[in-house]
Amino acid sequence: MPTDPMNPSERIDQLIAEITDWRGKTFASIRKSILEADRQIIEEWKWMGSPVWSRDGMIAVANAHKGKVKLTFAHGAHLPDPDKLFNAGLEGNARRAIDFFEGDKINARALKDLVRAAIEFNLSKLKKNAPARTRAKARKSEEA
Repeated sequence: MPTDPMNPSERIDQLIAEITDWRGKTFASIRKSILEADRQIIEEWKWMGSPVWSRDGMIAVANAHKGKVKLTFAHGAHLPDPDKLFNAGLEGNARRAIDFFEGDKINARALKDLVRAAIEFNLSKLKKNAPARTRAKARKSEEA
């Protein structure tokens, strides 16, 4: 099987360029806000064509659908959403999504806050799942 010469960011560039209606512009704006939220965010390409953003775990995945662009947060049910951005997938125990429709304005500040909350959640999971020795060492160094 030949390897793909494009890296994930290039594939996302190409995907956005191929979406020639309002959804391409919306997708690009969502991506810009996500990447501006934290410089350590990594772009990935998964599940046969889905852009994924991660930092210490998955943050969100985006897809262009007919009539909307969907941004799904992997652990959205655990995130504070004071600006009420989540408007889809509200019944699940883990994921939450934002469906963007034609003409919707993207609240970049609120979206960045949500991305940062997702990163904090990922980091808290890492700390919780760290071996006990590591947690004990961290506590000792904090006390010093």
